[in-house]
Amino acid sequence: MPDFQPREHFVPVRVSDLVAFLCTESGPLHDQELSADEQAAFRRFARAVVGHVHISYATEIRRLKDAYAAFDPDADPKPLAPPAGDERAATLTKLFETFVHLMSRANYRRLTRDVMEQIMAGASEWGVDMDVAWDAFDQVEVFYRGKGAGTRTSRHWLFWWRKRELEVPTFARVAVIFKQRAHKRLADDADTRSVFLKLFKDIPQVDIEMLLPGGRIRMRKFDRWKLGGSALSSIAYVVWKLSTFSLSVISGFSTALLFALYTPLALVFGYGYKTWYSFQSSRQTYTLQLTQSLYYQNLDNNSGVLFRLLDEAEEQETREALLGYFYLWRYAGPNGFTAEELDFSIETDLKKRLGVEFNFEVVDALAQLARAGLIENTGDRYKALPLAAAHQKLDALWDRYARTGAPAPAA
Repeated sequence: MPDFQPREHFVPVRVSDLVAFLCTESGPLHDQELSADEQAAFRRFARAVVGHVHISYATEIRRLKDAYAAFDPDADPKPLAPPAGDERAATLTKLFETFVHLMSRANYRRLTRDVMEQIMAGASEWGVDMDVAWDAFDQVEVFYRGKGAGTRTSRHWLFWWRKRELEVPTFARVAVIFKQRAHKRLADDADTRSVFLKLFKDIPQVDIEMLLPGGRIRMRKFDRWKLGGSALSSIAYVVWKLSTFSLSVISGFSTALLFALYTPLALVFGYGYKTWYSFQSSRQTYTLQLTQSLYYQNLDNNSGVLFRLLDEAEEQETREALLGYFYLWRYAGPNGFTAEELDFSIETDLKKRLGVEFNFEVVDALAQLARAGLIENTGDRYKALPLAAAHQKLDALWDRYARTGAPAPAA
């Protein structure tokens, strides 16, 4: 049965590319090109929209920087008066809540512990099977954006000289935020006061536990079978060897018995040690493999993650606003569009003409445009203001921001 995944809200087109596409394409009916004057006017309008959204997110980044400063392990300089006691606990709670909101705006999905444990069952051929110590964290949250499939090269388990390509389900982006607590799985000098942020790309879904510290590598079933099987067979051999000696022989010839048992005892301890040592070597290999893999898949850390995610959220809101306004302005006609008609028009048109498929957040886009006064609605139908009037609205907003400051992005 095919696995039907919900479409992502993420619009996979850069803002500058989107503006160029909207200005130069002929439209869904192929005869709706913008004139040179209209192109120039829309590009000016687009720059104003970019600035309008950016100033809102500039307020957000200042707020996040202040909230994270006391928990940033890389902070330089450090805060002069970091919060303590109950104030620190309240600040920590607020930081996690703000981060969860930010991930929603950047169109990331939250992974609960139950879902993660289902995903983490087993390991890919390129990963390790690890046991996560959830009690090593005071708080931990994991988010992803984009499900896909990556191609990896592997060698055949029997004909090791042959290479084969396999398809691996992946998460395009994975973000992790956590605060550690003292735990036996962590080093004695583990940082338990800071909050760590990590951002990764192209992570195999089944190996997502590799991104959390304090994990313990599990012995593979095959290794456990080898260790247990060799021990059981050797013990059985010892028991059989003992049964070949009568009680009189055992009481009178203890030295002979010792030599007779030397071989099976050597098998038990020798082969057992060999299997254990082989597992330890495999464990070191896995650890090196993990380090090398994450070296190339790590995108950012700590405060850098905040800046990157805020930039993604800002770009996403800008794309939504530009698409919502442009399709109402150019294609809705005198009667306007309903929210459903606008949603369908944008999704089907961009899929047909650009080959991109996504779930447009029409409610968010209309809410943004309505707050800025760029659209009008009558009943359930929406129309865009003429381009010149819309530009004047944005100019008025800039004047207001200069006097009172910009609001934070809406939830």
